[in-house]
This record gives sequence, structure tokens and C-alpha cells, in this order.
Amino acid sequence: MSPRFSFKMLILPIVMASLWAAASAGNFYNLADITWGEGRGKITEGGRGLSLSLDKLSGSGFQSKNEYLFGRFDMQLKLVPGNSAGTVTTFFLSSQGAGHDEIDFEFLGNVSGQPYTVHTNVYSQGKGNKEQQFHLWFDPTAAFHTYSIIWNAQKIIFLVDNSPIRVYNNHESAGIPFPKSQPMKVYCSLWNADEWATQGGRVKTDWTHAPFTAYYRNFNIDGCAVTSGASSCKSTDSANNARPWQNQELDAKGRNRLRWVQSRHMVYNYCADSKRFPQGFSHECKRSRFL
Repeated sequence: MSPRFSFKMLILPIVMASLWAAASAGNFYNLADITWGEGRGKITEGGRGLSLSLDKLSGSGFQSKNEYLFGRFDMQLKLVPGNSAGTVTTFFLSSQGAGHDEIDFEFLGNVSGQPYTVHTNVYSQGKGNKEQQFHLWFDPTAAFHTYSIIWNAQKIIFLVDNSPIRVYNNHESAGIPFPKSQPMKVYCSLWNADEWATQGGRVKTDWTHAPFTAYYRNFNIDGCAVTSGASSCKSTDSANNARPWQNQELDAKGRNRLRWVQSRHMVYNYCADSKRFPQGFSHECKRSRFL
């Protein structure tokens, strides 16, 4: 066997493995299972895309094959166009069972010509009530946009097209639970919630526009997968080998962008709702401006 032939035989498996990894990254066949909807959820484009539909009989949804304890989770979405009142399109992380943890992106539909509301929330040990809502500064139905969740032991960052819109910090030192011990899967769904979704439930779903369809693509996860209680992230990794999301901080540009979004596009903040919390706001509201 010639040295040249031997080199080719050695390098070929490496090349093939690299090509497989590139093809599987963001591929719904490898990352997700459609779990409900009786055919209303469809994987498309050879695994690169996925569509969810809602009609009067049912919505649809999918979830990640694996569960994770910390990571960065990116999804591109194109939301239901036109009159989407009453519909909710979701992208969130959640554990299961009593006292579950959850990190939410929910997109609340609206009547034609009015903005979508982006609803965010954080649950820990079964307790939420930490909602912030925003109106997007673009039409989320005209093209795909990227929505991201960064989750580590110190904080949770919600991003839209890589711009931070919310940072929720760990305030366990003040006795406030933080989601850091329960592995979570990624869940996405399209469903009818016209009892509350649009203008507090005053605007109902117009089923003459059904089926409603939302589109997902470029599903990417860089996280610590948990299998049989064991994490894929090594506890012995040094800080120098840490992935960016593990110690994510906002730089000056990110802080300025966060201030811009929160000052111009926030439409609800639980830390300012004195009617809902007449007994006083949660302790973290006093500790950090950006939640």
C-alpha cells in the first residue's frame, strides 16, 4: 500500500464525519420529534425546515429528542401572517412534573396590521409570574428571524436576531429560585388560546382564516445534553475551554441595545404592575433594572 493511498484511507473517515456533522446541525430529523397534531406538523426541505398548522380541530407541536442542562438554543421562525388573533406560536424550554422549570418565548397573534406581542416568562420550581412582553420592531411574518435563549447557572438571556431583549439574573442569594437543576427539553407549538392571547381574550380566533401555519428552520443547540442523569459537559473543563454561552455577559453594545428595546418596545413588565402585585414586587425587581 502506498503512503499516498494510506493517507487517503485515513483522512476519508474524518472528512465524512465532518460532512455528516455539518448536515445534521440544525436538521429536524436529528434533533426533534413531532409529538402531536395528527399530521399538522411536517418536516420539510430534507430536515432543514418544519411547519406547524392550526385549524379548528387541533394545533400541533414538536420537541427536542434530548434534554439539556444549560446551553444556547437558536430557532428561526416565520410567524402566522394576516389575522392571527387568538393563536399562540411558541419556542420554549421546559422540564416535566410538579415543580417544573420553564423558559418561554410565546408569540401572541393579533388582528391584521397590528404588531405581534412577544411574551417572555421564567418558571422555577413551578412558579412563574415573571412576564415581560414586547412588540417587535419588524414584521415577523414577512421573513425568518432568529430567536435565541442563552441559559447558564448565572443568567438567562432572551435574544431576537442576536439583540438582547431581556436578561433574567440568578438571585438565589436573595431566596429566589432559579432554574439550574432540572434538565429541560425544547418545545415548540402552534395552538389556539383565544381566551387570553389577543387583547386579553377580547379578540377571538377567526376560523375563516384557518389553517394557520408557522414555519421553523435552522434549529441549533449548543448545550449540555443529559442522558440517564449524566451531562455531556465535563465538569473538569477549565474556564479557558468553556463555550461562550457558559459565561455569557453583555458588552457595552449589548447593554445599549437592551436599553433601546426595553425603553421603546416593552409593553408589559411584571416589575411595574402594582395592580397585580399590590403586596409589593418580587425582590429581584429591586436588584436589577434588566430582568
